[in-house]
Amino acid sequence: MRTPHLFMGLLAAPDPGVFNWANRLGADLGRLLEQFRDLFYQDAEPVPPLLLNREFLSDNVIRVLRDSYARARDYGRPSFTQMDLLITLFTAPNSIVAECFERIGVTAARLTELAVLAEQESSGV
Repeated sequence: MRTPHLFMGLLAAPDPGVFNWANRLGADLGRLLEQFRDLFYQDAEPVPPLLLNREFLSDNVIRVLRDSYARARDYGRPSFTQMDLLITLFTAPNSIVAECFERIGVTAARLTELAVLAEQESSGV
């Protein structure tokens, strides 16, 4: 599993904060999910079965999960939220997700700004 899969999971099952972020961005969640699926679907030969263990998560996914947890702890929460994941996906070094948006002219800084605003609004801050 790679970081785009995390992002697609957030789009497929959004909490109010992710939904708010998409509205601020002017994006339709279903269409955005479809675009990311198309972008990352690769027509390739079947992959042999995997032995599911730590290796089925990319190093970047593990880093994003750890950074999301650290962000939540910084805000005094015992566990991370979808918004922690979303914001971390945009701010992570060499983020594939942020890079995809950069290609269409939406910067990681703008994505993060909208996500933070959506998070604040959803939490009532």
